[in-house]
Amino acid sequence: MAILLDVTAPAHVPVLAAELLEICAPERGATVVDCTFGQGGHAQLFAECIGPGGLLVAIDRDPAARARFEELHGDWQCEARFVQGDFADVLAALLDEGLEADVVYFDLGVSSLQIDQPERGFSYTRDAPLDMRMDPSAPLSARDLLNAWDERQLAQVLRRYGEERYAARIAREICARRKRRPIETTGELVAAIEAALPAAARRLGHGHPAKRTFQALRIAVNHELESLDRALPLAFELTRPGGRIAAISFHSLEDRRVKNFMRELARGCVCPPDFPICTCGRQPRAELLTPRALRPSADELAANPRSASARLRALRKLPEGDGEGRRPASDHRKQERAA
Repeated sequence: MAILLDVTAPAHVPVLAAELLEICAPERGATVVDCTFGQGGHAQLFAECIGPGGLLVAIDRDPAARARFEELHGDWQCEARFVQGDFADVLAALLDEGLEADVVYFDLGVSSLQIDQPERGFSYTRDAPLDMRMDPSAPLSARDLLNAWDERQLAQVLRRYGEERYAARIAREICARRKRRPIETTGELVAAIEAALPAAARRLGHGHPAKRTFQALRIAVNHELESLDRALPLAFELTRPGGRIAAISFHSLEDRRVKNFMRELARGCVCPPDFPICTCGRQPRAELLTPRALRPSADELAANPRSASARLRALRKLPEGDGEGRRPASDHRKQERAA
């Protein structure tokens, strides 16, 4: 199914939209679960594909996404409903309902809807209250955590979730500053980060110096990785045989989890390589549709620089007993290396 999109149009165009539609191949009347509705760009395109008789379930923890859903879904021909909450919790609830999906997809990370609202505190380019909650009703904001963690814990979080090389220096500077007064705004946090970095690091030109710290705080505040680890198996269970799961990620922590999860499901024989035939009988439960992650085209990168780090991976759920568990071990090792 060839999908042509004008990525130079001024309206909001979701990242890797054409690639996502093509690889998920939604049919008329299908059931689609959008785990990260955001501005609804992907959902609107899927709704057009599934048409009358189709069902689109939109999930998002942000109440602003519900308002966007109300703006859009009245023009759709398919049935649609919005469920607010953490996608792992909602997927579990959908399973309890007995729902079966043909397509489940994720567009991970922070949405443009959140970044473009300075008062939400996600952006390091505009001064605003230090919040970063995807669900504004959640009990703890980035300000709360940043001013409560001890120096060691703060450095661990920046290192683990931001892969920040200078985590210890940044944590030390933050703790020194908050002794004088709490850090309340994104601008105050950016100033602390810039002061902590060596001059050479600030001149390297690898993006904004606060990028990794803001990523780490956002992930920690919203428990993003823990939620993803819970959601991926639930999405697979929710998907009917022959259905597809796709995920767009924007940093290595997300992409690594998606890749490993999909690769494990697609893995067949696990016998030692010197066995002449398979004796384990293990069969793959899914087929990888992306041996390598798909990335934005040059045209999309030119039109939307925010898409630069996007990676798309997808699989197809195999019917029971449809796997190739008895293929030679060397074959499955080649597939794993390709992934």
